[in-house]
Amino acid sequence: MRDAFVRALMRLAADDRRLVLITGDLGFGVLKPFWETYPDQFVNAGIAEQAMTSMAAGLSMTGRTVITYSIGNFPTLRCLEQIRNDCAYHDANVKIVCVGGGFVYGSLGMSHHATEDIAVLRALPGVTVFAPGDPVEVEAVVPEMMKTPGTCYLRLGRGGEPTLHEAPVTGWKMPQALTLREGKDVAILSSGGILTQTVSAAQMLADKGISAEVVSFPCVKPIDREKIIELCTRFSHLVTVEEHTIVGGFGSAVCEVAMEAGTGAVVHRIGMEDTYSTIVGTQQYLRGCYQMDDRAICERTMAWLKA
Repeated sequence: MRDAFVRALMRLAADDRRLVLITGDLGFGVLKPFWETYPDQFVNAGIAEQAMTSMAAGLSMTGRTVITYSIGNFPTLRCLEQIRNDCAYHDANVKIVCVGGGFVYGSLGMSHHATEDIAVLRALPGVTVFAPGDPVEVEAVVPEMMKTPGTCYLRLGRGGEPTLHEAPVTGWKMPQALTLREGKDVAILSSGGILTQTVSAAQMLADKGISAEVVSFPCVKPIDREKIIELCTRFSHLVTVEEHTIVGGFGSAVCEVAMEAGTGAVVHRIGMEDTYSTIVGTQQYLRGCYQMDDRAICERTMAWLKA
């Protein structure tokens, strides 16, 4: 996903000399083409995320569009006060990019597990939140994010994520949800890189005779309310999946819409319970440990449908 982000950003930087990228002393392997091509539009702020964010806010007040870039919780929770007071409160044109949402950096422990970021950033007034599911969605989202006024948050995977869409997503407009697979028995909704697991789980369910619709939500705030309501009218059960806490995250956003619509559909949330990860391991290992990998999604969905 990060490679797709850099490709999209370089295309935009070619036409906009007021676009500036600031890194917190990270990402040099993937960012090298950017700083070599646009050295006057690149700043390394060092391992000082609070200063990086305040710098971005100040630069944005000169008419620039500024991107801050770091991994895991570093560009978000470490500098939350600066995001709130310097960026969001002033509608600063700052785009915060996290590489490594969820358990991407699972082997580095809880400090690197980004599992509360969506909930926290979604709660800040005026902040737009994006979480694309694969590189195709990243390429579609980045240009829209850069055109979106004010402070935005973009949550990415790391690198090497598979392309799940069969074709490029053209003409994507915020906050459009994207259907990857149609079904008739249950709808599985996800946001972010966990899309790999929902696609795989749907195939497992199909092998068991259950037809699951798979829908990706590249934008969490604002969320595609019309799509959620439409799904609630067609399905009695919706399953939300997120590599994130279920408290205040994507699943909560879906529940808010479903409840207000009053359709009667039941929403089941899969994600981290109200806890921190106390173990380390690969991203897929941790997904399995916390019951959000493809097998767990399949088994839990079947149990809900039988209840």
